[in-house]
Amino acid sequence: MTGLPHDGVPQQPAAAQEAEGAPAPTPSQTIGPFFGYALPFTGGGQMAPAGHTGTLTLHGRVLDGAGEPVPDALLEFWQASPDGSLRGVPGSMRRDPVTGTDAGRNGVDFTGFGRVPTDADGRYVLRTLPATAPAGRPDAAPYIAVCVFARGLLHHLFTRVYFPGDAAAHAADPLLSRLPAHRARTLVARADGERRYRFDIRLQAATPSGAEEGGEECEETVFLEFR
Repeated sequence: MTGLPHDGVPQQPAAAQEAEGAPAPTPSQTIGPFFGYALPFTGGGQMAPAGHTGTLTLHGRVLDGAGEPVPDALLEFWQASPDGSLRGVPGSMRRDPVTGTDAGRNGVDFTGFGRVPTDADGRYVLRTLPATAPAGRPDAAPYIAVCVFARGLLHHLFTRVYFPGDAAAHAADPLLSRLPAHRARTLVARADGERRYRFDIRLQAATPSGAEEGGEECEETVFLEFR
């Protein structure tokens, strides 16, 4: 798994914790998944405002190391607004005033956030606006950030989706430019229709049937480590 460090909140050294009598940290445990309850919401994959002419479709599958679909993964997406802002727009979610249940998005605002569960075949679909590079990052290529929750993961995984139409910007992107070409390819969606792109997320590397006769090895998606 490819890790790129990011500055975070300083953590107290373990030795200092033990000296103060605090318990030492223990390993994470898998206690789920419980993704089908409460977390998914109506219209979670409809990030673009209703009727917006610039909408594109991003779809794909979440696959395990054997190439089998992961049927109950949960994906979260974040992207900059068209002006590059990362603040998002609050208040797009609605609740039924009588029952208090989820009534989905208001269909007007682009908040830059989506949450989509995979189906029985490990598939997801997201409809959103074209990716934009964050404001103040002239060296960055446009991308959509992705967070992956799935069975067997002790911690959720972070990755990104870049788009083939921005190939000229990929050479200078701080992430893509640091990766070997065969690894960078795992972060670039491929066009498969008019304003439609496919991006599969592979949790582990795998060798498909027939690789011994020259088949291509399937690379694990590059994941990022935040520190």
